[in-house]
Amino acid sequence: MRRSWSPAGNLVLDYVVMAALASPKRLQIMEWLRDPRAHFPPQRDGDLVDDGVCVQFIATKLGVAQPTATAHMQALARAGLVTSKRVGQWTFYKRDEAALAALRQKIAEEL
Repeated sequence: MRRSWSPAGNLVLDYVVMAALASPKRLQIMEWLRDPRAHFPPQRDGDLVDDGVCVQFIATKLGVAQPTATAHMQALARAGLVTSKRVGQWTFYKRDEAALAALRQKIAEEL
């Protein structure tokens, strides 16, 4: 049975979270999303901070095809580390800072 976590609940470091964090490419994406204005150009259809970063920008910067970037972002979303927002035909992603704070706190408690 898969266990999950949320900022309001108990965190169980399960295979979904650990798999998402085990990828060097996903860790790089998380670092870029920490300060999106420093790492991505302005977007026509959404604010980099308020709305998130378009998956196409992430794919370009990562040097992968858009479906590959989408798969990376979906893994991070399943783990609860990012949120997604649809604007027209585009999907924007940003870090879920509350979830990341809960993750940091739970790791500190467990280790």
